[in-house]
Amino acid sequence: MTTALRVEGLTKRFAGMIANDDVNFDLLPGEIHCLFGENGAGKSTLSSCIFGFYRPDRGQIFVSGEPVHVGSPIDAIRHGIGMVHQHFVLVPEFTVLENIIVGTQRSGIGLKAADARKKLSRICESYGIVVDLDAYVWQLPVGRQQWVEILKALYLDARILILDEPTAVLTPGESRILFNIIGEMCARGLSIILITHKLAEVMQSNRVTVLRKGRVVATLKTSETSPDELVRLMVGRDVSFSVAKPALAPGEEVLAVEGLTARGHWGETVLNNISFSVARHEILGIAGVAGNGQKELFEVLCGVRKPDAGAIRLRGEDVAGLTPRALMDRGVGHIPDDRFREGLVPEFSIAENLVLGWQRSPKYRTGLMMDRRAIADLARDMIAQYQIAARDETVAAGKLSGGNAQKVIIAREFLHASGLILANQPTRGLDVGVIEYVQRQLLKKRGEGFAIVLASEELSDLFSLADRIAVMFKGEIMGIVDPRTTTIAEVGVLMAGGREGGRS
Repeated sequence: MTTALRVEGLTKRFAGMIANDDVNFDLLPGEIHCLFGENGAGKSTLSSCIFGFYRPDRGQIFVSGEPVHVGSPIDAIRHGIGMVHQHFVLVPEFTVLENIIVGTQRSGIGLKAADARKKLSRICESYGIVVDLDAYVWQLPVGRQQWVEILKALYLDARILILDEPTAVLTPGESRILFNIIGEMCARGLSIILITHKLAEVMQSNRVTVLRKGRVVATLKTSETSPDELVRLMVGRDVSFSVAKPALAPGEEVLAVEGLTARGHWGETVLNNISFSVARHEILGIAGVAGNGQKELFEVLCGVRKPDAGAIRLRGEDVAGLTPRALMDRGVGHIPDDRFREGLVPEFSIAENLVLGWQRSPKYRTGLMMDRRAIADLARDMIAQYQIAARDETVAAGKLSGGNAQKVIIAREFLHASGLILANQPTRGLDVGVIEYVQRQLLKKRGEGFAIVLASEELSDLFSLADRIAVMFKGEIMGIVDPRTTTIAEVGVLMAGGREGGRS
């Protein structure tokens, strides 16, 4: 059978590190082929070489059996290769139609909107995709924005589609719909390269290629393997898929939020009458599709956004409106959801980022100067403990993969917090081995008496870790449920706007 795409001997280096080492990979017509591996294993680098973001140092790419030169995304698109990025590449102020056709028409003056509308309408009807072409992107929930990215690739007649973490911002119901449509695409001859760390999604592929430290470990038919075997191949050891959460009685209240209301940049209500509490030895989970107020809630709690109304009490002290510095001094640790924009200074080294915000602490100073030796020793310990894939502690954080950058943030916040941890998507983009480690660390902090507010779009995380789950929709809490007596489907209903007891 002629391959849809074949990669032979692809090697890519960055600053002395080998990201892809003599990689061989093939994609068959009409198949879903999953790339699976740890953070830093080379999945994103391989897909970026295929799509023309990076130029490999060595190797050859073939499309339909013919050697091709892919020196840029334009070359990739010309050869029928499309990519849907984990972080959307959309202009919020443009309509759906404008986002799809701007920059895609090859010649002429002005936008041929009528022809594009007809083509896109045919594509939507063919696959059962429901998107308002005249809606502004900023008006769309993130699940709909995902479809805009997919439509853009289909509009450009992609025959090979790379999907990078495609369900990261979708509800369980939306994820099922997406995979149904992916199946329909494959039935019509499209070929899919799927990058995901969710084992349930990996097992829906036809084949899996496992990468470890830049090399291909194995390529297997999914029907002939198991999640346990794939994880062993990925990390070289057994990984537990469940964590033991000891029964602990909640201690005294650490954080109490009452009637919290906040407005966005345009004066819109982003938080509406939010109330909850969390105590020592307790994890309160926050569930919801991205864009329903979780980010704004954490911004208010950590001091970077001012509330318009309501109370926030930390160990009885009213802290509403205090600065992030004041809250850090009171023992609040914060893991933001946007690691590069809010959690790190990309130009700073790993070592510098690990003490970011604490650089004036006596632990890291000798007189008026920073104690570079102490900081370097700390960084080397954290790199080893959190398995951060980097040459050494001097590597700039901006050079790290998303998962490894997240580990730097988690290491810093776990190290310096002393009572309350605000963890917004702490396992996003991490592989199963590191997820297991982070989960155990969160439970360890719970056992030490920390109160933890944990937001995650991975419902499995919340059901494994949380003592209670608050479900958010459009800036409101639709209900607070006990994961021991609630199903994922019931939480999914609340995430879509239903209320406890069936009210909507």
